[in-house]
Amino acid sequence: MSIQREIEQAISSATGKKASIVEYRIATGGSINNSRIVSLKDGRAFFIKTPPGGSGYPGMFAAEFRGLELLASTVTIRVPETIACEHNFIVLELFHETEKPENWHEKLGQQLAQLHLATKTGNYGFEMDNYLGTTLQPNTWTNRWLDFWRDQRLGWQLELYSKKTSIDDYLLQLGDRLMAKLDQLIGEIDEPAVLLHGDLWSGNAGADESGNPIIYDPACYYGHREAELGIMRMFGGFGKRCEDAYNEVWPWQDGMEERSALYRLYHELNHLNIFGKSYYQSCINTLENLM
Repeated sequence: MSIQREIEQAISSATGKKASIVEYRIATGGSINNSRIVSLKDGRAFFIKTPPGGSGYPGMFAAEFRGLELLASTVTIRVPETIACEHNFIVLELFHETEKPENWHEKLGQQLAQLHLATKTGNYGFEMDNYLGTTLQPNTWTNRWLDFWRDQRLGWQLELYSKKTSIDDYLLQLGDRLMAKLDQLIGEIDEPAVLLHGDLWSGNAGADESGNPIIYDPACYYGHREAELGIMRMFGGFGKRCEDAYNEVWPWQDGMEERSALYRLYHELNHLNIFGKSYYQSCINTLENLM
């Protein structure tokens, strides 16, 4: 069966209305995936992502679908409505981004804090492994944040990098030193785990038709809320107004600024593993500063 026929059948089954695709248009978004807007004979349109080159990553779209469902269920911050998914595609609501209004950053901060407050739970992890970009992200449930961040985040990225370099790489030496003192840097976190978007950089957030925040392309898991800042502060970030608005709803704990580098390092290492040496020095700088 052709992928077009599979998509048509999935939309028909999910919506209860026969779907017949009449047009594909290339769309921005989706980052690592091929993104299309499909128009149907009856005038409906949807956003579709398929894997690059026709090859997929096991469970990628199922995990994204589940993450979007959980984010939407909080009724705190808008995400695209989920329509259908299979191993080789995901179908989402088509929305139209608009220019961000003056108060967009404040709204994002407030709604993100509300999302976190609405999803407090006991353990760290997720119901399935997922992906951060093209990197497999393990999410085995763990009852202690230090253990989760050491074993399934920083330790995992360092292990992946070790397979691409020599044993005497300076970055790995710094990584070993960091892991040995991680308990001192993180300490005992006395906050509950919350549902994180997991990959909330500026390219995964926009303003919808009403000018309200909408976030997409998640890499969800339940974690310490400060970990959200690890990627939020990269690539231009969302700024002080966003973080201050968050703080008004749920104040940040003491030590947040010091811990934020640990959470940024995870994403820097992931970019190193995906994109290569252009991210090497930023990883070194962060590791040295943490020493």
